[in-house]
Parts: sequence; C-alpha cells; structure tokens
Amino acid sequence: MEPEARAFLQRISYTIGGTLFWMAINATFGIRYNYAFPEAGLAIGNIIFYLWLIVSLIILIWFYIKLWKNHLQE
Repeated sequence: MEPEARAFLQRISYTIGGTLFWMAINATFGIRYNYAFPEAGLAIGNIIFYLWLIVSLIILIWFYIKLWKNHLQE
C-alpha cells in the first residue's frame, strides 16, 4: 500500500475511533449513570457531566483539526 493512502486511512480510523470512544464514554456516564437527565432538579453531577461534555468535545475537535490540518498543508 502506498504511504499516502496508508496515512489517509490511518487518519480516517483515528477520526472514527476517537468519535466512537468519545460517544461511548459520554453515553455511559450520561445515560447509564443518569447524569444527562436532571430529573429532580439540577445537581452537581449534572453540571460536571455537561462541563465535561463541552470541554471534551472542544478537545476532540481540536485534535481533529490538528490531525487533518497537517495533511492538507502538504
């Protein structure tokens, strides 16, 4: 396999894998441990969960920009 095609497929796998891992972590803590749904009012666990969700999404997008920006400049 050509090195360019291999690097492209590796970036795609990092993107898909990172997204699935991020979604699995947030779905586990949000749905299974019931932090995503403030049923009896807003609790500290809900606030921490949503702060984590926003911060981790920003980090994930930053990682993707960094990952794909290096390839597009070449």
